[in-house]
Amino acid sequence: MQTTDYNWEEFKNLSMPEKVVCFSRGDSTPFHTLFSQQFNRTNLDHLCSLATQIRTIAKTRNGMNFLRGLLPHKRAMLYFTQPSSRTFLSFLSACQIIGLNVGEVRDTAISSEYKGETREDSIRTFSSYFDIIIMRSRQKGLAEHMAWTLSNSERPIPIINAGSGQDQHPTQALLDIYTLKRSFERRGGLRDKTVMFVGDLARGRTVRSLSDLLLNYNNIRLVFIAPEPMQISEDVCNSLSSHGVDWIASSDMHKYLPEVDAIYMTRIQDEWDVVKGESAKIDTSRFKIGLDEMRICKPDAILMHPLPRRDEIAKEVDHDPRAMYWRQMRNGMWIRAALIASTFDCAERVNEFYRENI
Repeated sequence: MQTTDYNWEEFKNLSMPEKVVCFSRGDSTPFHTLFSQQFNRTNLDHLCSLATQIRTIAKTRNGMNFLRGLLPHKRAMLYFTQPSSRTFLSFLSACQIIGLNVGEVRDTAISSEYKGETREDSIRTFSSYFDIIIMRSRQKGLAEHMAWTLSNSERPIPIINAGSGQDQHPTQALLDIYTLKRSFERRGGLRDKTVMFVGDLARGRTVRSLSDLLLNYNNIRLVFIAPEPMQISEDVCNSLSSHGVDWIASSDMHKYLPEVDAIYMTRIQDEWDVVKGESAKIDTSRFKIGLDEMRICKPDAILMHPLPRRDEIAKEVDHDPRAMYWRQMRNGMWIRAALIASTFDCAERVNEFYRENI
């Protein structure tokens, strides 16, 4: 890492490619996982393969004993100051699978922040006791700021961004890619696929992060379906265009349903409303999936959702074999276990055990 070349104000104003270089370890898994842009095709393939190896090894008692022996000498802090159930439990389970001891802070009212301590000082404190910090915050850029801070400290431990403001959610994008790859592994992989995003795309950090990762695959086409106030932001569109990606933004979901390979539904992100209740004034009735919509989809199309859902996917759809959101959630545990294991350079040990025992 080369962050010592910049003070924080200089670093904050770097372009995304320049920030990625600062935190890069070549084609290896990054030391800090902050942005989806840190991942290229090489380390995506590596992480997905490692996740599959870990989930296969974990099916036996001997395999689980091996996995739990990978990192029993390391400690992880789960610092989740934004409400979460799936992401928190997914990371907790991932840590347990590969043997890390875990501490947590989920309510700042019972931490020293209640006494006026800054979040920056809290995180510096955690770095004295733990070997990795996994953090989720409403504050945009906090994970990035603390990664820069710790990289320039006497104890530069890794940080994993588990969601920052409306900006980035890189590990959700990793599990989404893993789900897509597993779903299409017998259909030529992710190349030549059309992916539709539906819902609150303007404020959906999962959509932003996954769109960036999809840039790594050939001939991907993206369709963004949303009411106009919730349509995908201009910076995402500009990034896609600069990479030569074919994309379209529309409010007509039914027009495109028959031609897409994957549908990525999202809920309305009204927790980000500037004025309480403003989201409720937008008509979202045309942006929901039920049995009628599934009938006009391809027979082998898949339906995804980062969860939690509200009413954008009817419960009856859960029984459709194309509904992948429960598998998607479970995939998150395995890809996050792979990410942490790779961060601590355990991939080769896993590979060796897999070759010799599976």
